[in-house]
Amino acid sequence: MELMHRRCCGLDVHKETVVACLRLVFDGQVTTEVRTFRTTTADLLRLSKWLAENECTHVAMEATGVYWKPVYNLLEGYFDLVVANARHIKAVPGRKTDVKDAEWIADLLRHGLLRSSDVPPPELRELRAWLRYRVKMVHARSGERNRVTKLLESCNIKLSSVASDVFGLSGRLMLDALKRGQATPEEMAELAKGRMRSKLPLLKLALDGRMEDHHRQLLSMQLDRLDRFDRDLKQRDAKLEAKLKPYARQMELLDGIPGVNWVTAAIVIAEIGVKMSQWPTVGHLTSWAGLCPGQNESAGKRGRSNIRPGNPYLRSALVEAAIAATCAKDSYFREKYDRLKARRGQKRAVVAVAHKILVAIYHVLSSDTPDQELGADYLERLEPERLKLNLVRRLERLGFQVNLEPKRA
Repeated sequence: MELMHRRCCGLDVHKETVVACLRLVFDGQVTTEVRTFRTTTADLLRLSKWLAENECTHVAMEATGVYWKPVYNLLEGYFDLVVANARHIKAVPGRKTDVKDAEWIADLLRHGLLRSSDVPPPELRELRAWLRYRVKMVHARSGERNRVTKLLESCNIKLSSVASDVFGLSGRLMLDALKRGQATPEEMAELAKGRMRSKLPLLKLALDGRMEDHHRQLLSMQLDRLDRFDRDLKQRDAKLEAKLKPYARQMELLDGIPGVNWVTAAIVIAEIGVKMSQWPTVGHLTSWAGLCPGQNESAGKRGRSNIRPGNPYLRSALVEAAIAATCAKDSYFREKYDRLKARRGQKRAVVAVAHKILVAIYHVLSSDTPDQELGADYLERLEPERLKLNLVRRLERLGFQVNLEPKRA
């Protein structure tokens, strides 16, 4: 095989140690030196100094959990780094040690057989960390709200059966009154605002429960935790707004796609960046995001296959955007969803719409132009002859004889 790099190093990264295999080529002779370093900052700096003294140019490692990140942070900017997918590095079965793994990585790197994973620049890594933590906070808040609802049910309080949003303005006033335990059901029902006042008789019945002291203590703790979540999310969103100012143009373009709000747009920018040149085709992007079906073919026959594993944060954000996009009437996404839902089911239809949204995102960011709505009749305009034959067959199944004549001008 062709030799690509004459001074390279393969790293087998673990939580506490890093095994480094340095391969140097002089006049056709290969020399190998293997050293083990701990993953503390001081030892990783010794690793960087050792590689620099030997004039190493390329370093490769597996993307092992989060353990590759400390190594990457200290070597970034000094060497050409390759963070490879562990599935692409896996060696043939046999003897396996940390030293052999490092040697195998060094050999693959030496012959140019490793493809680096996408590692965003530092500013996008910071934005990605904030947004991923925001997702976790939203999930935790949803879990706490579910616990509040379950607590109310255990106290014979059926507020969630009457109020569409238990944690809205009216619902929160009633929860605070329940926490204090000093108001009657009639007094709590009178706290309703706006359209909720039309449900006063039902609210009086729903708020008549059996809440004990320990229930009020639990409710108080849960409501305080929800307040902290809301306060922290508000502070995080203010900081995110400042960090997203350099991407105002991209945020504006993404906001024009049906179903995409500012949170989804921010997640898209943090996860895939704003330069689509890193993806050879749109198919590479949708495959990386986990919105493409896998390949399951043998002897010319294709079997069933699920969607590929991909970026969970990007995929979940796009699925939420797809669900929102299917609510818009007279739109391409709604028409696509309705057609696929009838044949393939609701879940597959939503994933297909999420795939279409990601394709739109790719072209919008690539061309720097706003999204153009295709219209609900786009699929009909693609193949009018096929649509005509389909409608004729449906009428014939109903017992009609169909004769078609072109419409007069």
